[in-house]
Amino acid sequence: MIFLKTQDEIELLRQSNLLVGRTLAEIAKIIKPGVTTRQLDKVAEEFIRDNGAEPTFKGFPHYEPGYPAFPGTLCTSVNDMIVHGIPNDIELKDGDIVSVDCGTYMNGFCGDSAYTFCVGEVSEEVKELLRVTKEALYLGIENAVHGKRLGDIGYAVQKHCESHGYGVVREFVGHGIGRDMHEDPQVPNYGSRGRGTLLKHGMCIAIEPMITQGSRKIKWHNDGWGVSTADGKCAAHFEHTVAVGMGKADILSSFEFVEEVLRNKDN
Repeated sequence: MIFLKTQDEIELLRQSNLLVGRTLAEIAKIIKPGVTTRQLDKVAEEFIRDNGAEPTFKGFPHYEPGYPAFPGTLCTSVNDMIVHGIPNDIELKDGDIVSVDCGTYMNGFCGDSAYTFCVGEVSEEVKELLRVTKEALYLGIENAVHGKRLGDIGYAVQKHCESHGYGVVREFVGHGIGRDMHEDPQVPNYGSRGRGTLLKHGMCIAIEPMITQGSRKIKWHNDGWGVSTADGKCAAHFEHTVAVGMGKADILSSFEFVEEVLRNKDN
């Protein structure tokens, strides 16, 4: 069932999502070669709790028998890992990229956003993957308007990424979001224009292109969570939570906090 949100509910969603953006900015301040993803996770959890919220991912249930709930506040996916990387004690190296996916729960509503960071000096080839993936996210968002269909979002993402020779992951998709982290509908990053669920004002969805440098084929890690590219090439992941609007989507999360930090680090 798809739940349409009132404007008051959308504002509560915005608060949770802006906290995610501010949390990712705290990560941006400290991410560098020699830092571990477990250190990033600790900073994120403390910041979220200090701001009166809970980290949504921590303890998130795994529905496969025998696998544990997710142990981290963040999903930290390095280089060829596409999504759901568990924070660990391996130091990040110069030239790595790391997707940091973060969720919060505050005032009864969830926030969810992801940003792929460069660690030190990253190759131009990999920077291009990140650039195109982020562009695809915003092209998808341009189609999150009342009267269009889910296929319009997926088509925009798929066309842009495949035109650059990249792979579009099929096994993982975006999702509705609200009082629960994952609500209906599913939001694929591929599709056909004019097909799929009709978008309506008040629908709130997380759009999250997961794009691979080479083949779109995946492989699972033994921990039951992590998923990597089958060919070992890099993957990028960017995500915003948006409210479907009349003529224009309302982006509830934000990269502004992150990118302000990154600009200051570069100066």
